[in-house]
Amino acid sequence: MSSWLVRWEPENPQFWAEEGSSRAWGTLGVTTFSLIASFATWFVMSAVVIRLPAIGFKFDTMQLFWLAAMPGLSGGAMRTIHFFLIPIFGTRATLTVATFIKLIPMVWLGFAVQNPETPYLHFLIISFLCGFGGGDFSSYMPSSSLFFPKRLQGTAMGIQAGVGNFGVSLVQFVTPWIIGFAVAGAAGGPQLFTKSTPVFDVKIIKDAGVVKDVVVAKETLANNISVVKDETGAIKDVVISESELTKNMKGEVSKNDNGVVTDVTVKAVVKKSIWLQNAAFWYVPWLLFAGILCWVYLKSVPMRRPSIGKILKDMTDNKHGYICTWTYIMTFGSFAGFSAAFPLMIKTIYGNIPGMDAALAPDPLKYAFIGPLIGSSVRFLGGPLSDKWGGSIFTQISGVGMILGCLALIFGGLLTPTSLDQFPLFVAVMLWIFLMAGIGNFATFRQYPIVFAFSARRGAQSLGWTGAWAAYGPFIFSSLIGSSITKYGSSIPFFIGAMAFYAIGSWLNWWYYTKPGAERGDWGVGKTWWDRITESEREQYVTANL
Repeated sequence: MSSWLVRWEPENPQFWAEEGSSRAWGTLGVTTFSLIASFATWFVMSAVVIRLPAIGFKFDTMQLFWLAAMPGLSGGAMRTIHFFLIPIFGTRATLTVATFIKLIPMVWLGFAVQNPETPYLHFLIISFLCGFGGGDFSSYMPSSSLFFPKRLQGTAMGIQAGVGNFGVSLVQFVTPWIIGFAVAGAAGGPQLFTKSTPVFDVKIIKDAGVVKDVVVAKETLANNISVVKDETGAIKDVVISESELTKNMKGEVSKNDNGVVTDVTVKAVVKKSIWLQNAAFWYVPWLLFAGILCWVYLKSVPMRRPSIGKILKDMTDNKHGYICTWTYIMTFGSFAGFSAAFPLMIKTIYGNIPGMDAALAPDPLKYAFIGPLIGSSVRFLGGPLSDKWGGSIFTQISGVGMILGCLALIFGGLLTPTSLDQFPLFVAVMLWIFLMAGIGNFATFRQYPIVFAFSARRGAQSLGWTGAWAAYGPFIFSSLIGSSITKYGSSIPFFIGAMAFYAIGSWLNWWYYTKPGAERGDWGVGKTWWDRITESEREQYVTANL
């Protein structure tokens, strides 16, 4: 049986009522189920890298940021490829293969984390392959736009993208839980999770590279830590007495060739068994079921197959292709980028504050899932709002809101904390940024097909094209945030650059799509630029874009 539909007329009210509606919503349900797994596998590395150092992998901070970044690099590249696939192979073949192919990085990752000797290059390749899950978004969204009439595209694609984005939150929420026990049938045994953090109540006083004194600030702890000195008063050793307070503490004393103590470190050490492979393996049955479901149920909408050169010309030979790309990087690029970087930001910025009790350091995965959850939820709920009032104004709110969030992070001192008391406000501001990015996400799905209202094909292509560029968000954000922290000691330079990018995108959106009388404005149903022009002008647009 052919997977291609013989007739598809979603703008025809009778066809939509008799046949189109049930087929379109059914297709949306199947593809969204698969898309959740796509987003989850795309971001699985952002949850796994947090645990790698604690099970024996010797990767530094920048290497971990690179692992979080690589799925964004490949996701963007793969979206460029997926951008061309739906017109050629159709919905069923494209999405079935896209679902099954994600089994490769999940199986490989599940085995790789079980051996601390696995080379870093292997993880880079696995991380790159996780980008399969980000790349196929540029097939899901254009495909869905073909199944729905314009009046429902904001709602339908808001639902798909919003629910699909729950995969990002899902991976960061489920991972800490599912790695805590053996799953029946999962390959491999547990890894020993060892968390070692400095005890900041123990202060080291040095002079010319030699430890002169060790001061224990907390009295109860001082009763259990003895500083051994020789007859001249020179430090010889630090002895930790066993007690309930110190049972997980370990002292390390470094000496030079002359036996002089040059460093003393007291660390709190926590050990437990985890099954990190579960973080990848549990997606295998999901992907198998979703792939079979796609093949059995999905159909494909016939559409003219323009050449690759024609598609590229459509999106690059006019300013709106560039402007939409900029604003989608601003919105979805921010959502994806911060989703990938947020766990490592928490670990790096708030994990080692001088003077902080190491036991109080926040677990990144207890908080990281909330941001993507908020961004996905508003994306899911906001589609009908953009259909009613237009996408442009919500994109405007998104850009301005993220600028305000960046200002709060910088001038509130939240990126260079001196106390863990600042952590709740840091999380709150980051959640605000996720909320604003989510608002922009649901807005653009309504907005872009309206910008190219003269051609359903161009509207679908705009979603694929802009999505391809925005998928580089995890790579750009993770790599630049990591570089900013390692080079300048904080992520402030990154957020200054982000504000400038948001400001330009917000101005472009206001000028071309939001202000009264904007060139291709969208102010809701019946109030778009397309509704404003005459029938003859519409025919000219359609003819010019056949």
